[in-house]
Order: sequence, then C-alpha cells, then structure tokens
Amino acid sequence: MTNTSGIQYPRAGFIGFDHLFNELERVHSKANNSGYPPHNVIKESETEFIIQVAVAGFKESQIDIEVKDGFLNISGDSTEPEEGVVDYIHKGISSKRFSRTFRLSEHVEVNGAELQDGILVIHLEYVVPEELRPRKIQITGGHFDHETIGAKN
Repeated sequence: MTNTSGIQYPRAGFIGFDHLFNELERVHSKANNSGYPPHNVIKESETEFIIQVAVAGFKESQIDIEVKDGFLNISGDSTEPEEGVVDYIHKGISSKRFSRTFRLSEHVEVNGAELQDGILVIHLEYVVPEELRPRKIQITGGHFDHETIGAKN
C-alpha cells in the first residue's frame, strides 16, 4: 500500500498506475520545502500560462532553466564572489542556491523566459495536437447503403 497524505492506496488494485503513485509521493515529499524562491502561476487564457519566480539579486547567467521528461527545472546559483567586501547590517535579499521543479502536463510547451525587475517570467502554452482537437463531421445528403456496410463486417 502507498500512504500519501494519510490516505492508504492499495497499489495492487491499480495496474499500470505506478507513475501516478510515484508522482503523488514526490509531490507529497516536496510539500514541506522552504518555499524559496517564491513564485506565482498565472493563467493568461485557456492555453497560456506564466510562471513568475522571484530571483532578486540573481543575474541571467546565474539562472538555469531546463525542460526534461515532463518537468520544468529552474535553478540558480549566485556563489560568484562579490566585488569588495560588504558589511551588511541587515541582509534581507537572499542569494542562496535554489532549485524549483514544476511538473508539466502533457502537451505543455515552454515558449521562452525573460528576467524583468528581479522576476523570472516563463511563458508556457498548452498545445493540443491536431488528432486530439474536436472536429466537425459534415453531413452529406447521400444515400446510406446498409447492405454494403453489413457486407464489410
């Protein structure tokens, strides 16, 4: 049995769903993360989404964005030495290393990213493949031949 969030799931009763149970366990184990860096997920339309990640103090060259196996991974490392020594009285802007992972739905594409005023903005789009899109069936005025259809079976 799998225990996710206190609910018992009998794995033996769900054939072929191991990937879903693994994902539930992964999400549950990550739920207690520090929440750093903070982020927003915005729905722009039915097919367009934006992820905003607060990365104040990070340069573009210190941030890495990668899409692999259905996951969007964002990481940052600002361990470059600062010019001169800074004597902070209070340091409220964190520059610690981070890694944030987002599970992407099937058919979600990352269309680009930009850094604006300390916010990393990542553009996502849900692209429905042609074979999954609804289609209209044209009604013709022709004669339907039941004998021909029956002969094919």
